[in-house]
Amino acid sequence: MFEQTFKNIDDILYKDSGADSELDYIGQTSWVLFLRYLDELELEKADEAALRGKTYEYIIDEEYRWPVWAMPKTEDGKVDHHKAMTGPDLVRFVDLKLFPYLASFKHSADNPQTLQYKIGEIFSELKNKIQSGYNLREILELADDLPFLSTKDKHELSHLYETKIKNMGNAGRNGGQYYTPRPLIRAMIQVTDPKVGEKVYDGAVGSAGFLCEAYEYMYQRMDKTTDNLKTLQEKTFYGKEKKNLAYIIGVMNMILHGIEAPNIIHTNTLGENIRDIQEKDRYHIILANPPFGGKERPEVQQNFDIKTGETAFLFLQHFIKSLKAGGRAAIVIKNTFLSNSDNASVSLRKHLLESCNLHTVLDMPGGTFLGAGVKTVVLFFQKGEPTKQVWYYQLNPGRNMGKGNPLNDDDLQEFVQLQKTRPETERSWGLKIAELNTDTYDLGVKNPNMPEEAPLRSPQDILDEMQELDVETNDILLTIKELIA
Repeated sequence: MFEQTFKNIDDILYKDSGADSELDYIGQTSWVLFLRYLDELELEKADEAALRGKTYEYIIDEEYRWPVWAMPKTEDGKVDHHKAMTGPDLVRFVDLKLFPYLASFKHSADNPQTLQYKIGEIFSELKNKIQSGYNLREILELADDLPFLSTKDKHELSHLYETKIKNMGNAGRNGGQYYTPRPLIRAMIQVTDPKVGEKVYDGAVGSAGFLCEAYEYMYQRMDKTTDNLKTLQEKTFYGKEKKNLAYIIGVMNMILHGIEAPNIIHTNTLGENIRDIQEKDRYHIILANPPFGGKERPEVQQNFDIKTGETAFLFLQHFIKSLKAGGRAAIVIKNTFLSNSDNASVSLRKHLLESCNLHTVLDMPGGTFLGAGVKTVVLFFQKGEPTKQVWYYQLNPGRNMGKGNPLNDDDLQEFVQLQKTRPETERSWGLKIAELNTDTYDLGVKNPNMPEEAPLRSPQDILDEMQELDVETNDILLTIKELIA
């Protein structure tokens, strides 16, 4: 049901002149779904309060609640077309009344960690791009039919939302920055193994894939006590995101995964001076795939000890500084980080190796990130002690990666298992830091255990072998003729 509804909504958006890309589709679907979900959440809370003999105080004023503006119904549960706005009236209401009202919550909310504030921030940043009120009316009716009540419903909806984010990434352009393959995220989480009571952080949160998967991982493994559930909901997952649409998608994704008021801040992480980061600002676990290839301005670079225009290198400094002593991190970065010879790269490798134990480097195959032709590695490190030995694992799924052959969980199973003991195999090897050239701190080591490929033969060798085969063939033919005679 969910899948067909999503497809129908996309078909309507495709016809509308205001939404013209996958990015627009998910942005517009998000705000409608969000308000539909919010109504369901408020009704649930009102019922719970009634059972306790209390009155629930609604976040949304009556005029702006879903059953009033979006889906007024008759007594038999059908849309009341006498009250339901449509056409230009509906668009005017959404643009001039609903969005400004919801945006005002950003200023009236008690603090940024409330659902009210998240509502205010989302509707401050988002614009309704659906230009036809008749199209919007159809979309509202489709969204109203979606069931949100059971855990199974929410799980299916969150899974489909993830699929939409993935499709947005596959659509190319700047959509790819929002999507890291979930099998890779799950492997990174299994290795870092976050526990209840630890704080998990992603400073380049995007669609919140790392935080959502970490939530699933921790929820499945913890004792389901009231205290643990409260800790997981309120004091475990933290993120920062600069871009408007990514921020909205990330918040929505976390809400659909069951985190009611996500601790995601809409800010430019790199705009913060890392010298101001104190112990209270640090985390036990950092999981991230920061954007790379950017050219950060000189004033942004002033916030960092190692000056560079490369966005990912600034993020790596931020992550090292933001880890608690003993904290664990898994960070996706371009593989050129391991061996670039410029001063910033050399200084950053030296800083990482001296302040953290870089115990594992996972070398990813080309095509891991659909639509991006870059080779990446994942750095696994623990803060507090210098690196003595790095264990490398070269992932080779045995096929060309691409849209038809994406990364899957089985591809990473061997890595996750071997990482516990870090043995030498055909795909894995160790590097002693004591043997490293301290002029370059070059970590771009080729796999010494890969069987050597047979050298290419010379043209003359090939011709000689062909002549030998011709002679053998003639001998066999003569033998056959003699036998027949």
